[in-house]
Amino acid sequence: MKASEFRSKDVAGLEKEVADLLKAHFGLRMQKATQQLTNHSQLGKTRRDIARAKTILAQKKKEAAK
Repeated sequence: MKASEFRSKDVAGLEKEVADLLKAHFGLRMQKATQQLTNHSQLGKTRRDIARAKTILAQKKKEAAK
């Protein structure tokens, strides 16, 4: 997901998105552990999406605090 897509969401939407991404990342890790994961690049993509979402969430919270 692109950063612009995350920026268009509000704080509650971003928090839900982070939770969904964390759940998806957990599922991918479990697939890797049981050797069912075929596309290993998904792990990195999901991890970067989590970082993007958390960064934008922190920026929005900081703006709201001002």
